[in-house]
Amino acid sequence: MKRSAETSLQSVNQGYPWRPAPAVRLSLLLHAAAVVTAALQPALWPWALGAVIANHALLAAAVLWPRGRVFGKNLVRLPAAAMARGEVSLTFDDGPDPEVTPRVLDLLDRYQAKASFFCVGELAATHPAIARDIVRRGHDLENHSHRHSHAFAFYGLARLRRDVGTAQATLTGITGRAPRFFRAPMGMRSPLLDPVLAKCGLHYVTWTRRGFDALHRNPEKVLRRLTHGLAAGDILLLHDGGISVRTMGDDSVVLAVLPELLERIKAAGLTSVTLRAALGDGAAA
Repeated sequence: MKRSAETSLQSVNQGYPWRPAPAVRLSLLLHAAAVVTAALQPALWPWALGAVIANHALLAAAVLWPRGRVFGKNLVRLPAAAMARGEVSLTFDDGPDPEVTPRVLDLLDRYQAKASFFCVGELAATHPAIARDIVRRGHDLENHSHRHSHAFAFYGLARLRRDVGTAQATLTGITGRAPRFFRAPMGMRSPLLDPVLAKCGLHYVTWTRRGFDALHRNPEKVLRRLTHGLAAGDILLLHDGGISVRTMGDDSVVLAVLPELLERIKAAGLTSVTLRAALGDGAAA
């Protein structure tokens, strides 16, 4: 059974056919209809232009909706089988960080918890030993773009291919294991992203609940956000890199929150596992 699951995971990574989401297909049809209308009925061009502008406004709103599925599948919660097993998934973004990530790994070891680390490609290239240690300790190392640009959601198709593909190649080269999942920087998903993910064999993931530790400096508030209504199947988001780990000096937010969070997960009878383990054969969503 285990061998079969590993084979399935390998096949996922080799890419899969991309099928545009219904909203994307409708958007493409609207653009085509607007061009045809303006060409055949020039007097109607203001209406055609207005329809295109309205469409773009809706697409922009969807970019700012991290947990939405307008642009395609989005894993926001673990599947029913994982829920039945009492599993949750801790995920960490923006690392690896040379000071914080090793301490996060030590805490996870102490509580026998597993997690998925969405790493920035160029940071992993700077700290390859930490990236390898993540995998060596039994955690997932996943793709969080190569540069973590604030403009990521507004990249064109070619630039998206370069950024995601470079991160995929970098992370695979460091650890010898290709990432299976992708999370966009700041959760802002481009409408052009899904064909790139399909080519790389990546599946899109966001979260059930996040601590906003990149914004809030109060560990109690972050912990409350993560644990209020905590239940089997939740995907939890924290950060082991980026600005959030530098706001409290040695006592970064994630290091202040993580021990109590792990205690509460254990007290609730839940187990933190990697996304790959939760999904079994890696067939996302």
